[in-house]
Amino acid sequence: MQYRCAATSVAGFVQQLASCYLPHGYWFYVSGVIPPGKDPEAVDEKLIAKYGIGVSRTSRARRKAVGIANVHYLRYERRFLLLATHGFHPFYDDEGRSIRDARRVPIKFEGYSISVAKGGFKRKQNGQDAPVRDNRWRVRVQIERELYKGLKAYLIDIAPHRSAVWLAAEFRDLPFEPYAPVRQQLLNLLRYTNRRRQAAGLPTLGPAVLRYRRRIVRPFEPIDEAETVPVPLVKATGV
Repeated sequence: MQYRCAATSVAGFVQQLASCYLPHGYWFYVSGVIPPGKDPEAVDEKLIAKYGIGVSRTSRARRKAVGIANVHYLRYERRFLLLATHGFHPFYDDEGRSIRDARRVPIKFEGYSISVAKGGFKRKQNGQDAPVRDNRWRVRVQIERELYKGLKAYLIDIAPHRSAVWLAAEFRDLPFEPYAPVRQQLLNLLRYTNRRRQAAGLPTLGPAVLRYRRRIVRPFEPIDEAETVPVPLVKATGV
């Protein structure tokens, strides 16, 4: 079976990373860019062969059982990631100091910051329950910090000078899939914008200007076939 690695959209790249690789322990990564003049598909073939990536699930399971690391490769246009699990593998010898740990250094891609962190607190079943810490490692997809700060400054600055309709369009055009941490960031941006408009005596924006459902895409399909129907909010929070 052919190993598929070339994502056809930003949303597909992030989804594959956040839903399929990082949750399964592929925390150690190398990020790179294919230089102009090099054929991305030739680079794909070279790296897949070099690190023995294109193997079956059963082969990956056998490697894991004897302490050998598994490696995945993911590319969007000229940006690529090599991701590995714990264990022994030539990847660790060859890549050496270039390797980062997603639990310590987030993966930054197209304005997203993607990391692995311990969960905060588990959802309460009722209001009387005591808070219980969630000690599982969870994938966190956020808007990258500096970009978020820039968006905040921009929206606060223009909030009293634009119509509500114009601002609503600005929020709708933000190119981020609403993973749970992203949704919280967008709600915060909306709150800051409304606070500024309120101070100026202007009507505020309702929460309907934000998108709350994440699009589920087929990461490796042609772009016109990649998108499917949005899924309910509850499913988007599990990654």
